[in-house]
Amino acid sequence: MTNIHDYLLWRGDISISKEHPLSEVDSLVLARFSYLPLDKVNIKEEETIEALSKRLIELKEEDFLYNGDKELATYIGDSPRFKDLLVTDYQKLDDKQTEKQFGGVTIHLPNNELYISYLGTDKTINGWKEDCNMAFMENVPCQITGLEYLENISKKYPNKKIRVGGHSKGGNIAIYSSMLAGKSTKDKIIKVDNFDGPGLNSIILDKYQDDKIISKMESYIPQESIIGRLLNHKEKMTICESNEKGILQHDIYSWHVFKNEFVKVDSNTKISEYVNNTVIEWLKSTTREQREIFIDAIFEVFSGAEVESFGEIIASLTTTIPKILKKYSSLSEEEKKTMTEMIKKFIVSYINVLRKKKK
Repeated sequence: MTNIHDYLLWRGDISISKEHPLSEVDSLVLARFSYLPLDKVNIKEEETIEALSKRLIELKEEDFLYNGDKELATYIGDSPRFKDLLVTDYQKLDDKQTEKQFGGVTIHLPNNELYISYLGTDKTINGWKEDCNMAFMENVPCQITGLEYLENISKKYPNKKIRVGGHSKGGNIAIYSSMLAGKSTKDKIIKVDNFDGPGLNSIILDKYQDDKIISKMESYIPQESIIGRLLNHKEKMTICESNEKGILQHDIYSWHVFKNEFVKVDSNTKISEYVNNTVIEWLKSTTREQREIFIDAIFEVFSGAEVESFGEIIASLTTTIPKILKKYSSLSEEEKKTMTEMIKKFIVSYINVLRKKKK
């Protein structure tokens, strides 16, 4: 199985040009670039990918968000296709008080183009809480910051065309910011790529359903996608082959690549359809207020463990589980009742989906 690492080794010696333009796989490489721990290498206002790569590969494996990212940092820095590209305008925020986790970086391409890469969800509980808030909020803080970032870059580089991309929540920010951007910014956008990120709130899509920017958007999802099918999509959807199963297909390093394209499949799996339809029915059967109480209560329980990430919870179960149980017992009766009802409704929604499929 070949993935984007193999692509960098195979295609990496061919510079981006009119003869060899940016491909969909190139876009995923640059979308993933924002995941690299640039804040740990004292990134300057402007420097090349090669210069950053040399410092990134000196970091420990645990300094990187996910498996495969350190290899990406190595290969992209060695690649003539990418190593001389300038990197600017790096921004990373993690605000617990406003429940905002955001990251963005701009990469300067040939042909007078920019690539804005948005960071997806990190491993922090705060980051995942913001993702879940999309179930009941019309806008979440990272989306608003993403829009501000896009507009600022558009004004800073007025003569540049723009490409926008991101993986997971980063992909959601990419389509959200592009959808709500001003006309002058939208006119400069060439393409918007969402790699297995959630769609948009129905209120936003209804408002912009006829906008021309939608024709410039494309979402790439694996065949058993769960995260990338959440919420609502109007843009083109492309289904890619992965060698993993279920939620593990969210890992971009499991996506198959052939030459400069993803290996495509015709449809999603039955499991993906079941989960997607269950979520849709669950959202219809619950109110925004119920979802807000439910999600707030869940993360309040997690916060009781006094840890920053889910990894810390798993790493020290003997100490964190008692704290979680203690925090749960301190919840109000209304919160406990809502949590129970919401879980029951999800189970009922799944059963209803199975019944419809059988009919």
